[in-house]
Amino acid sequence: SCFQFSFQENGWGASLAERLVRKCDVVNRGLSGYNTRWAKLILPRLINKSTSADSTVAVTIFFGANDSALKDLNPKQHVPLEEYAANLKSMIQYLKSVDITEDRIILITPPPLQESAWEKECLAKGDKLNRRNATTGEYAQACVQVARDCGTDVLDLWTLMQKNQDFSSYLSDGLHLSTKGNSFLAAQLWSRLEKKLSGLPSLLPYWRDVDHANPEASLL
Repeated sequence: SCFQFSFQENGWGASLAERLVRKCDVVNRGLSGYNTRWAKLILPRLINKSTSADSTVAVTIFFGANDSALKDLNPKQHVPLEEYAANLKSMIQYLKSVDITEDRIILITPPPLQESAWEKECLAKGDKLNRRNATTGEYAQACVQVARDCGTDVLDLWTLMQKNQDFSSYLSDGLHLSTKGNSFLAAQLWSRLEKKLSGLPSLLPYWRDVDHANPEASLL
């Protein structure tokens, strides 16, 4: 959901799309509630050999908040830590098999969990607190290790957000990103994307550069 909702107002995906207008399209394939076990199965439907690898500048993989749900309290979304890491590796290997190289892949760890705020959300639904920040941190560390093992870039949100001692302002309900959290993620991700995207030309010339007497010469 942190990915699916990223195109909402003030979302991090919308922010990147705005920066990249007339350079490349930002495609949102976030699936709220999904975990890596499910994502691994559907990835070939989202990106496949018919997708031109040459036109793919970067792919972000952002999972862990659901995988790290506590097994006893949320068995549907929970994925064991070792399987989570294996699933991330499997997705990276699949992308490489369709010629999207590891230097174009960025893993994003889950953000930290603000337990008291998320517990209120759970209690309102008649549930117990079904996630723990320490557990989420284990999944974040596993994500970082997978990136090291596979040679991809990684954005360790879990660690970076907690450098600010009170990280609750980055979260809207203890789990999902707030406006400030979206802005933080967009800035951090842009710092990793900027070099990859710096060479992209602008699509079609600036309007003042079009020859109005002979537009075909400028536009065709």
